[in-house]
Amino acid sequence: MNIDWSKLSFHYTETDYIVRSACKDGVWEEPYATKDMTIQLHVASTGLQYGQQAFEGLKAFRGVDGKARIFRMRENARRMAKSAEGLMMTPPPEDIFCRAIVLALKKNIDYLPPYETGATLYFRPILIATTHEISVAPGKDCELIIVATPIGAYFPGKFHCTPFIVERHIDRAAPFGTGTWKVGGNYGASFRATEAAHAQGYDCMFTDAKTHKYIDECSAANFIGIRRITDRSADRVQTASLTDRYTIEYLTPRSSAILPSITNDSLITLAKEMGMKVTRRHIRVEELAQMDEAAACGTACVISPIGKVYDPDKNITYHFGDEPGPVLTKLYHALKDIQYGRAEDKHHWCDIIDNS
Repeated sequence: MNIDWSKLSFHYTETDYIVRSACKDGVWEEPYATKDMTIQLHVASTGLQYGQQAFEGLKAFRGVDGKARIFRMRENARRMAKSAEGLMMTPPPEDIFCRAIVLALKKNIDYLPPYETGATLYFRPILIATTHEISVAPGKDCELIIVATPIGAYFPGKFHCTPFIVERHIDRAAPFGTGTWKVGGNYGASFRATEAAHAQGYDCMFTDAKTHKYIDECSAANFIGIRRITDRSADRVQTASLTDRYTIEYLTPRSSAILPSITNDSLITLAKEMGMKVTRRHIRVEELAQMDEAAACGTACVISPIGKVYDPDKNITYHFGDEPGPVLTKLYHALKDIQYGRAEDKHHWCDIIDNS
């Protein structure tokens, strides 16, 4: 194996093993490693016929102490279980999921990048229904497959900003539909809008499918807005960690069509500990004018600051600057420090894997 860690990006690099565990008649087999990178599916499987498929994404980090850390894999296991239940699939038990992830790490440990590179080992758990059925009905038999691949640092150089464009004419998921589950169909449905945005030099900011008034997701990531409240209202947060001139509010959308981000949940916890006021609610696009900083957040990037948002329907551009703001930068480094073992993991988010 000869990998130039500095040249890795967020693309697939084949490793030595994948890990599998099949469920037949409600019984899950013990996860096992294999070099067979293919999936044998019957043509009548409900995973192919009716899109019964879900996936996850999580990372392992080589810490400053040389130890391997897997970040919040139990939360990924629980989220996959919810996706499976939403599609009427058999959810993998949490212990099966976690043992499969740990096995995938150990069998591919040579692909866990060195600490100083900023690269990581990314896991893509896939769940697909294997029941043979042509009538419109859910299949219960399924297979869990863990793909491991090394990926480069999302920001290989300087932590930088990305422009977004507001999308009101293509929807990625309907209210109370599949948007809260991590299923392939949501991402496939977003491609038309995201590719059109990329052609114009932007990433895509989706609005809610019902009214197109509210921010839903930033491409495939959750949205964060940072607002400084200068009044001295009763709910003002008073802590030594914030300036005594204003409260900092961490805003993120409440929606029945967006994925509950584990990264966003982690950042919310850190924001509260820093003394910020955290608000989850419907956010109108026009409220971008009141925000001091904005970002997308997710497993790949942790935080991807937004430099500007263009609203083509109203011909308005909301500017946040060419450099990441101080609040988002602080949150970004706080979470990265936990993932790499540079700061205390007091919430026990990381599993340190022995003999790795």
